[in-house]
Amino acid sequence: MCLGAPGQILQIVGNEALVDFWGQQHIVRLDMLTELVGLGDYIIDHAGFAIRKIEIEEVANTLTLYETILNDTACDPSCIDVVTELQARG
Repeated sequence: MCLGAPGQILQIVGNEALVDFWGQQHIVRLDMLTELVGLGDYIIDHAGFAIRKIEIEEVANTLTLYETILNDTACDPSCIDVVTELQARG
């Protein structure tokens, strides 16, 4: 299963951004984005590449969805796959 993870941009240098994923910070490439992003914006990261900007009105719902998945995995195989994928990000 492939999964994109939401994160907030903390710093931009050239085509790379330092992005915060629930307290974990990673460098993400911005080359694939078609829209402009800035500090404080949220993106969806997949395999180290930002694949889309999360519109401001979608941020709260997107984060709530991921937090629900992370906290309520129980025995649902789909949720377990999502958590495993996010944990692999570090």
